[in-house]
Amino acid sequence: MPGAPVLPVTPPDPGALAAKVRTLAPSMTRSMQRVAEAVASDPAGCSHLTVTALAVRTGTSEATVVRTARLLGYPGYRDLRLALAALAAQQATGAPPAVTADIAVDDPLGDVVAKLAVEEQQTLADTAAQLDTVQLEAAVSALAAARRTDVYGIAASGLVAQDLAQKLLRIGLIAHAHADPHLAVTNAVQLRPGDVALAITHSGSTHDVIEPLRAAFDRGATTIAITGRADGAVTQYADVVLTTASSRESELRPAAMSSRTSQLLVVDCLFIGVAQRTYESAAPALSASYEALAHRHTPRAGRS
Repeated sequence: MPGAPVLPVTPPDPGALAAKVRTLAPSMTRSMQRVAEAVASDPAGCSHLTVTALAVRTGTSEATVVRTARLLGYPGYRDLRLALAALAAQQATGAPPAVTADIAVDDPLGDVVAKLAVEEQQTLADTAAQLDTVQLEAAVSALAAARRTDVYGIAASGLVAQDLAQKLLRIGLIAHAHADPHLAVTNAVQLRPGDVALAITHSGSTHDVIEPLRAAFDRGATTIAITGRADGAVTQYADVVLTTASSRESELRPAAMSSRTSQLLVVDCLFIGVAQRTYESAAPALSASYEALAHRHTPRAGRS
């Protein structure tokens, strides 16, 4: 099998349960959504229910309850019950409830700023809560040791791909972002073991991103996916999967806005991790890039 071995995904921290439900609910069947919504809204009550009792409460089946638990990241229903009990204990300490805010077409700009800030904070918190640090460590190790890194992304995810490539270049690593799908595949087929290919797609199903990642995977490169869908098609060709969260989509706030926020957090985590691993070479490279660009930030004569 090409590429590095796939690492096991660790069960999420109890505090990440609500974040997982918000992220995965759109991809669940309606019956699984009922189970997920029940455990997220009443963790204390559901923690005392057997699998049969929860199935009855949600009008589903025992098999649906077990499948939902596994989709949320737990090996089985027993593990989910333990997480629910822990979450109920956390909530009993008086932690503030999550706030959701919809932006209306006639909202004053001041309200828009406040609501967006709340949504962005929740998105970042959800992403941080559910981010698997084992997978993150694997991604950092691969990027730090890579001969070359190719990053694939389209539209809003393409902007995030450019951000990561530019960050890696600033610390002396060879990295390229590809938004053109043809160019992405052309470059992907040149990759080999020791190289890294990283795909960014919130939906997990963007063909123009999956195709080059698959080509890189087939040629033995280590492949990484940053996606909002842990069950998305892109994960079939990813040795390492980093999942992101996003807030609810609305007419005035498309998914691209919140997904970009969570993707940028993951990119920053990757960059800092790689910079730590390669500090002896990264620090001088970063200083050199600052010095090379310093004159561009100096006010010209006659201008304040």
